[in-house]
Amino acid sequence: MNLVKKACLSFVTVTFFLSPLCAQDAALQRLNESPRHHEWVQIKQSDRTVHSFVVYPEVSGKATAVLVIHENRGLTDWVRGLADQLAEAGYIAIAPDLLSGMGPEGGKTSDFADRNAARDALYKISQEQITADLNAVADYAKNLAAANGKIVVSGFCWGGSQTFRFATERKDLSAAFVFYGTGPDSNAIAAIHCPVYGFYGGNDNRVNASIPEIEMQMKAAGKKYEPVVYEGAGHGFMRAGEQADASEANKAGREAGWQRWMKILAKIK
Repeated sequence: MNLVKKACLSFVTVTFFLSPLCAQDAALQRLNESPRHHEWVQIKQSDRTVHSFVVYPEVSGKATAVLVIHENRGLTDWVRGLADQLAEAGYIAIAPDLLSGMGPEGGKTSDFADRNAARDALYKISQEQITADLNAVADYAKNLAAANGKIVVSGFCWGGSQTFRFATERKDLSAAFVFYGTGPDSNAIAAIHCPVYGFYGGNDNRVNASIPEIEMQMKAAGKKYEPVVYEGAGHGFMRAGEQADASEANKAGREAGWQRWMKILAKIK
């Protein structure tokens, strides 16, 4: 057994959130070695507390805040690692754990027995609660002393769908970045006030089959929607593209998606 596989097997014994070949090992290493300021904050929302992970960039001026909505497995180390990457690029990143209070004994994502249990619990949460949580977190981020008052939302898989839906709920978003998520109810599209940018894997027709209809609905409503499909990449390519055993298509999709994301973000001042 080579050292990489041995290390991965050892790592699996202490955390349940891994995909094959230690998908989150690199994220943990990044978090442990990052020079940037990380902190957990507890954001009050009605009678709930939303645990959120915040990373600050090392910049001299105020920065745009990026709200990061996790996948259906909850707030994993990979999501926290992505938040650190956003801060490295110059943005305040805030990733709420939308499973806050939903875990065993009122715990959060890390308190579930396994990712299946976390996923099952996530799908029991009402859209009203999710919207209220995201609004509370967005308000918190937007009003940070280090923030410039601009806020964008981004999300992956389940979080991508929630990102598109949240764009129908909140008027002051500067942009929405939907990573392999489906669109919102067609009746809500008229309420979108920001441009929506889509990132999709070519080998993900479960999601991609809905793109033409969403394009038509967004165009009819006069809304900006720019979907890009990365050829050969699969669902979840932003995470899968970072794995040690990533396919070339997932690696290429992840790199191209990241570069596009950064180019668009840089225009939001």
